[in-house]
Amino acid sequence: MTAADGASPRRAATTLRRRLTLLLVTAGALLGVVLVLSGFVLARALASQDAVTGLYFDAVSGADAAYVGLVDAETSVRGFALTGDEIALEPYERSLDDVTFTVLADELASETPDETLLAAARAAARASERWHEDFATPVIEQVRAGGSAAVSPEQIEAGRVLFDEARAAAEAYVQEVRASRAIAAQELATWTAATGGLVLLLVLAAVATGISLWFALRRWVLVPVTQLGQASRAVTQGDLSHVVRVEGPGELEELASDVEQMRLGLVTQLAELRSSREEITEAHQRLTEQAEELRRSNRDLEQFAYVASHDLQEPLRKVASFTQLLQKRYGGQLDERADQYIDFAVDGAKRMQRLIQDLLGFSRVGRVGGEVVDVDLAVALERAQDQLSERIEEAGAVVTHGDLPVVRGEEPLLVQLFQNVVGNAVKFRHPDRTPHLHVTARRVEGAWEIEARDNGIGIDPQYVDRVFVIFQRLHAKDVYEGTGIGLALCKKIVEFHGGRIWIPETDGDGTTIRWTLPVTEDENPHDGDEGRS
Repeated sequence: MTAADGASPRRAATTLRRRLTLLLVTAGALLGVVLVLSGFVLARALASQDAVTGLYFDAVSGADAAYVGLVDAETSVRGFALTGDEIALEPYERSLDDVTFTVLADELASETPDETLLAAARAAARASERWHEDFATPVIEQVRAGGSAAVSPEQIEAGRVLFDEARAAAEAYVQEVRASRAIAAQELATWTAATGGLVLLLVLAAVATGISLWFALRRWVLVPVTQLGQASRAVTQGDLSHVVRVEGPGELEELASDVEQMRLGLVTQLAELRSSREEITEAHQRLTEQAEELRRSNRDLEQFAYVASHDLQEPLRKVASFTQLLQKRYGGQLDERADQYIDFAVDGAKRMQRLIQDLLGFSRVGRVGGEVVDVDLAVALERAQDQLSERIEEAGAVVTHGDLPVVRGEEPLLVQLFQNVVGNAVKFRHPDRTPHLHVTARRVEGAWEIEARDNGIGIDPQYVDRVFVIFQRLHAKDVYEGTGIGLALCKKIVEFHGGRIWIPETDGDGTTIRWTLPVTEDENPHDGDEGRS
C-alpha cells in the first residue's frame, strides 16, 4: 500500500466535491429559507394591501354612502309628512336605488371573515329596515291617503326614535369599518417593513454567499493549484529535490501525491542513469585501454611477422638452394626413396618461400605507408590483368567490367586487391565452362560498392565468413595450390581504405564478392553499367 492509498480515507472525507456540495447546500438552504420568508411576507403584504385598498376602502365608501342615503331618506320622509309634496320624496326614492346597509351586509358576508364587522353591518341593516318598514312606508301611505294631517305627532316621535336607532347602528358600523381599516393599514405597514427587511436580508445573504464561495474557491482551489503549479514548474526546470506537497482538498492532494511519485521516479531514474553513465564511462575507458593494448599487440605481431618473414628469407633460400643442388647432383644416383625425400624437401622449401612472401606482403599492408593518390579502378584492374596475363591466357579466362570510379587510395594495394580477386576467379574456375569475371560499381550512401562476379565453382554459404580468415583453406593443397592468405589480404586492403568486404548470396553459378570504398569529395559519379573488356 502506498502513502496515497493510506491517506485516501482521510481525503475522501475532505474532497473538493464534498466541500463544495456542503457549502452550496448550506448556502442554498439559507437562501431558500430567506426566499420562503420573503414570499410569505410579500404575500401577506399584498393581502393587507388588497384589504386596505379593496375590501375596507369599498366598505368605508359604501358605509358613508349608505349613511348619507339614510339621513337623506329620513329628511325626505319628514318633509313629505309635513308638506305632502311628492317632490320632497325624491331623495327617499333615490336612496332606495343607491347602496343600502342591507346590500353592504350581503356583500360583506361573502368577502370578509370578520364576524364583528359583519355583525355591525347586519345590525345597521336591520335598524334601517325597521325604520323603513315601521315608519317610512306607513307614513308615506297615510300622507298620500289623507294628507299631512293624517300623521299624528306620536307617529313622528316614534319615527324619530326608530331613525335614531338606525343612525346609531349605522354610525357603529361606520366606526367598526374604519377601525378594521386602520388595523389592516397597520398590518400593511408592518408587512411592508418586513418585506423591505427581508429584501435587505436576501441581498446580504447573496453577498455573503458570493464572498463565502470566493474565499472557499480561493482556499480550496486557487491557492492549492498555484502551489502545485509552482512545485511542478520547479521540478520541470531541473530542481528534482523540490518536494511536491499541497494542503487542500483530497483531489488536489492526490494529484500532488501523483506528481511527487513522478518526481521520485525521475530521481530514481536519474540516479540509475548516472550510475549507468559511470559504468558506461568506466567500460568505455576499459575498452579504450583494451583497444590501445590490442593496437600495440597488433603492431607487435605485425612487426614480429615482418621481422620473422624477412629474417627467414635468407636461411630458407639457403635451404631451398642447397636442396635443389642436392637434387640436381645426386638425383637418380640414390635409391627411389631418397629421390622422393629430396622432392619433398624441394617442394616444402618452395611452398615455405611462397608462404613467407605472402605473409610479408600481408604484414606490410597499412604498415609501410605508400602515397595516397587518385586511383582509376579500371586502370588498376587492367594492371592486375597484366600481372596475371599468363594464367589468364592459360585458362582462357575473360575479364570484363562496367564503368568504374576513381577513388583515393594506394594504387599498389588496390592493384593487389584486383589481382587476388582475378586470381581466385581463374584458380577456382569450373571445369565445364570458360572462366568469366565481371566487375561493376554502383553508388551507395557515401561510398562506392564494387562487385566482382565469376562463374566458377562457388563457395558454400556456410564458409562465406571463414574465407576472409588468414591461412583458412577450403580445399586440400594438392587440389588447389595457395597459402590461404589471398582473401584475408583483400579484407585487410579494403579495411585499410575505410571500406568493408563480404560475400553476398549469389543467384546462379559462381561467386560474388562485394566491397566498398569511400567516395572522394569532388567526384562526379559514373552512371550506367556498360561492359568493357
